[in-house]
Amino acid sequence: MLASAPWPSTGVRITAVRTFLTAPQGSPYLIVRVETSEPGLYGLGCASDPQRTLAVRSVIDDYLGPMVIGRDPSDIEDIHRLLLNSGYWRGGSIEGNALAGIDVALWDIKAKTAGLPLFSLLGGRVREYASAYTHVDGREVEEIIDGVIAAAERGFRHIRVQVAVPGTDTYGAGALSRSRDGRWDSLAYLGFVPAVLSAVRSGIPDGLELLHDVHERLTPAQARSLLAAVEELDLFFLEDLLAPEDAGYFADFRASPVPLAMGELFHDVTQFLPLIHARAIDFARIRIPTLGGLTPVRKLVAACELAGIRIAPHGPGDVSPIGHAANLAIDISSPSFGVQEAATLREATLEVFPGTPVPDHGVLRPSLDPGLGVDFDEAAAKQYPPPEPGDHDRWALLRGADGQVHRP
Repeated sequence: MLASAPWPSTGVRITAVRTFLTAPQGSPYLIVRVETSEPGLYGLGCASDPQRTLAVRSVIDDYLGPMVIGRDPSDIEDIHRLLLNSGYWRGGSIEGNALAGIDVALWDIKAKTAGLPLFSLLGGRVREYASAYTHVDGREVEEIIDGVIAAAERGFRHIRVQVAVPGTDTYGAGALSRSRDGRWDSLAYLGFVPAVLSAVRSGIPDGLELLHDVHERLTPAQARSLLAAVEELDLFFLEDLLAPEDAGYFADFRASPVPLAMGELFHDVTQFLPLIHARAIDFARIRIPTLGGLTPVRKLVAACELAGIRIAPHGPGDVSPIGHAANLAIDISSPSFGVQEAATLREATLEVFPGTPVPDHGVLRPSLDPGLGVDFDEAAAKQYPPPEPGDHDRWALLRGADGQVHRP
């Protein structure tokens, strides 16, 4: 056993690590099942990376999975550290997703063994439910206002608004072209979006929290202009105002009253540390699969709490319901929780993942079943084969108005 421990096992051993590919939501999901010597005891994890799915699967199947066969699944910290170090060059989204798939499955096993919902192992419940936000987009102000009001009638108080900018390929505004022929024009965006957001704010009832995702497309100078233009709109937060490469500029924006959210693209929890130390952001956008699982994320969440920074875990459709359940365990058990992104999931996805958490009147309530509370139907999953490798990469192939490759 390559990753053995110098202490005795409690008796239960890991007997297999299996991976599954399925796409009931359209985006490929990579699911990890860690099986044990205890009949019927297994754990599930999400290792979904829609752009590099097969690479992540290889890391699990060929490297990490074989290392843990025979280990006691309760030694989560030790296993996590051994697997993290095993590649020598630590970090990266591929390694993080692979590690997370096994890590979350081990937490699922630990909670099932204890007969408790996972949030109980993370410190217990500190809230009744997790407030969630949904997504509304449109091309016209009236269309967006109607969408926001409809979301509010479904019980959502937090609503992310994305605006289709004429003549430019805008993130989050309607179906994206599979060929990605459209171009991105930052100046058109800056000249159009603030006025639309202002009109939406004026046209909706009081008491609704509006969010907007810039999606890392602006330069620091352009970001400063956008902040100035939306200062009076009382946004709940402005997301990904800068790309990770430009994160050092966030400290320069602290004079703005606009709350800032950042971190969706981070692949290592240490990338958050400069922003936490400087109190340069208001919300940490945490993607549990890419960051390596619950073991590092629960430490990051505690650091955010100590710095007065709230968390807003990443919960799009390309994270499986197992990943959403891991988010919810953190949300329910952490005092630093702010809001949870809630994807609109298809009926097929709910079929493949029984027990999937679904928003009800704008909130998510945790399962009280032992573990994550979500299962995986292998037979149903086979009905939804994943797309060909590279197919989902088109989503990120964006160019600017002059033809230069642009951040997606």
